[in-house]
Amino acid sequence: MFKVLVADKLAPQGLDILRANGDIEVETAAGLAPAEFVAKIPPFHGLIVRSGSMVTADVIAAAENLRVIGRAGIGVDNIDVAAATARGIVVMNTPSGNNVTTAEHAISMMLSLARSIPQATASMKSGLWEKGRFVGSEVFKKTLGVIGLGNIGRLVAERAIGLKMKVVVYDPFLTAEVASKHGVDLVSLDELYGCSDFITIHVPLMAETRGLVGSDAFRKMKKGVRLVNCARGGIVDETALAAALQAGTVAGAALDVFEQEPPPADHPLLAMDQVICTPHLGAATGEAQLNVATAIAQQIVNFLARDVIQDAVNVPSISPEQRKALRPYLTLCEKIGSFQAQLLQGAPRQVAIEYAGEVATLDTKPLTVAVLHGLLTHVVASSVNYVNAPAIARERGIKIVESSTSNSKTFSNHVTVRVTTDERVDVVSGAIFGQDILRLVRINDFFVDS
Repeated sequence: MFKVLVADKLAPQGLDILRANGDIEVETAAGLAPAEFVAKIPPFHGLIVRSGSMVTADVIAAAENLRVIGRAGIGVDNIDVAAATARGIVVMNTPSGNNVTTAEHAISMMLSLARSIPQATASMKSGLWEKGRFVGSEVFKKTLGVIGLGNIGRLVAERAIGLKMKVVVYDPFLTAEVASKHGVDLVSLDELYGCSDFITIHVPLMAETRGLVGSDAFRKMKKGVRLVNCARGGIVDETALAAALQAGTVAGAALDVFEQEPPPADHPLLAMDQVICTPHLGAATGEAQLNVATAIAQQIVNFLARDVIQDAVNVPSISPEQRKALRPYLTLCEKIGSFQAQLLQGAPRQVAIEYAGEVATLDTKPLTVAVLHGLLTHVVASSVNYVNAPAIARERGIKIVESSTSNSKTFSNHVTVRVTTDERVDVVSGAIFGQDILRLVRINDFFVDS
């Protein structure tokens, strides 16, 4: 009998799928405090969360029997994926269940911001008729700057084009040719700041994007710009935003997310008339909640009952036997891809992967996916996983080239990844020593001896 803990509210249809399997016992316990979470998790084999629960390293360390964590939604920033991976725990998400809902919310926030709809509603409900106070702005023929053209950013851009807006995009992993296919113009981040009447953010929260839109960014923005953030709190420096609103650089902001959720009652942005906000409602529609609940429930059932992996963010969908043979190589390939992401200058055009030695005798397709996952996760979006990484690479015009040779002059096995951009070619090689000692052995023209 497998035990599954549902630590956040889940649509009843999802719970029904779990309970329909006779080998699964389900317990719901939403709103656990950190200490309660640590105390409760030990007997459970599966865990399902949404954005409300923090699955920390402490929780994972206490999870003696945990085999799988399911996130009903896209973002996994509330899960310590590295700690889970180190323990051999599979982390899954539902990457497409709420894309449309979140994109529609961003558009709704933009339109509400342009016409001061929430403020006008509050004014009327207080008994006033302030028609002259709420003079808005059309979005027709205005420029929308989209930071990040991932799944959600692309849907927002499509809808903005339907509103006859000009759409410019900043995305370091996108080529101009691919941007053109989507009807948008690819620009630098500074150019986007300088020409946009509205700016909407659709990138994941990570070290590279934390505080991305801060004081320096606001100084570069067109005076009177309106900012929308339905991505993640922490990407926008909230103190800097408050200062930009007070100075008039930013005419208004629409925020669905905050660095601290819920934000404190005395948060300065909540007191500003130019700010409209919602309590992280991007995915809060009946359709989206049903989609992600039923999807993650079925994924958990498939994993526990049949050892089938779907939409995992830290392991490819392969058989248990393959996972055992490929595990050290999967880790090596993902780390090489991640290292290449830090070397990037410009959008990648081609990723060439060479497998040499013993590794060339294995099924290398999952290893190629691991390279792409490591490369794309750092810049594209939090929705990148081992299932969709190849498709995302193709969407962005990245050519994938694979080659294998059983002869290796230097090591018994090694993997070399060459990433070509418009500006240069970066080469990184890695090898495995013994059973599981991973090591980078080449970075461009520099060879690592130890």
